[in-house]
Amino acid sequence: MKTSQVWRLGMGDMQILPVARHRPPLRRPTWIIVLVSMVSLFLVCAYIYPPQSRNACYVFSSRGCQVLTDWLPPAPARELTDEEIASRVVIREILSASLTPTKKAKIAFMFLTPGPLPFEKLWDKFFSGHEDRFSVYVHASKEKPVHVSRYFVNQDIRSDQVIWGKISMIDAERRLLANALRDPDNQHFVLLSDSCVPLYKFDYIYHYLMFTNISYVDCFYDPGPHGNGRYSEHMLPEVEMKDFRKGAQWFSLKRQHALIVLADSLYYSKFRDYCKPGLEGKNCIADEHYLPTFFNMVDPGGIANWSVTHVDWSERKWHPKLYRSQDVTYDLLRNITVGLSSYLRVSFGIGGGMRLTPLGVEAVTSLLYSAGHYQYSINLSIHVTSDEKKEEQIQPCLWNGITRPCYLFARKFHKETIDDLLQLFSNYTAL
Repeated sequence: MKTSQVWRLGMGDMQILPVARHRPPLRRPTWIIVLVSMVSLFLVCAYIYPPQSRNACYVFSSRGCQVLTDWLPPAPARELTDEEIASRVVIREILSASLTPTKKAKIAFMFLTPGPLPFEKLWDKFFSGHEDRFSVYVHASKEKPVHVSRYFVNQDIRSDQVIWGKISMIDAERRLLANALRDPDNQHFVLLSDSCVPLYKFDYIYHYLMFTNISYVDCFYDPGPHGNGRYSEHMLPEVEMKDFRKGAQWFSLKRQHALIVLADSLYYSKFRDYCKPGLEGKNCIADEHYLPTFFNMVDPGGIANWSVTHVDWSERKWHPKLYRSQDVTYDLLRNITVGLSSYLRVSFGIGGGMRLTPLGVEAVTSLLYSAGHYQYSINLSIHVTSDEKKEEQIQPCLWNGITRPCYLFARKFHKETIDDLLQLFSNYTAL
């Protein structure tokens, strides 16, 4: 009994000391810290060193590089190379220089042909009476022509071989420009083929080209395999894919633009080396991409983005439709030269004091074009992309803000059509 009391007293008198509780060690979210660190590092690297290959972008998203650029801050401007700085200075000086006015401003008609010019008699009729307002230059790459028109005699320049799709085509164009630029009176430079014919009389074409301050260079964005699909990343850093453009080679350049084409060596060398058929499994055609890309980069506001030479691509082949003798009629030629304007007057009574705005012309013509009336789309420049969407890029042809027919010349006409064209010339060129 005493023992138990002693024990109870002892228990009551005991001071119970706090005992440290055993807790498991804290699990810090190490994996989260590592993940955040890796993502941060990736973003910093992507910002400082953007991917040079677009294929690398698709490792992270099916949307490619766009998924990054949507929310990353804008990348700092790329430092230009010495060659780029020199090139831009020269181009800027040429474009900003005021040319010395000339009392005898002329158009240089530059013919790029493999041999004889089957339509010399037609051009002779076109030039007659305007001897002080034009010059003629002929580049015959295979066979020296025997000329039948006095305007073409002794106008052949030194020529070299030209291979379709290769840089030799650009070399021939530059050779023609160099010879034509030697005459200070030449103020506009038109590139024509052996299958080209004029669509209007000389005075109309002279006024059209001389009294506007732009060049007519065909230029559009094509994301498909026959457009940007031909781009090579070897053109970096000077030529980026976003600047790559496509267009027909048949240009009409004002003098300053002709000068910068001759002055360019930087961008020319990129297309010489990396735009050729068969390179990297692609068929890059230099004459379809060099000048459109060049002008899109150096003076996009100075070109009209369409060519003044009409071709018919309705057959959707590698080459445009070739007009044979049975095709050449008064209706064909009037549709090319007048097209939409006459159709609207006849069908809708639009004419006289009633005028369509450029947007109105575009809207009506778009409907006609979509319905298959290609012959009525002469007041619009229409490009179709080569991707699956086959998107139609349509813009009105504006001359000093006024809707005008886009085309001054047309191709491709077979040599057998010469008699038909001579017979029809006075009628279809009458305005």
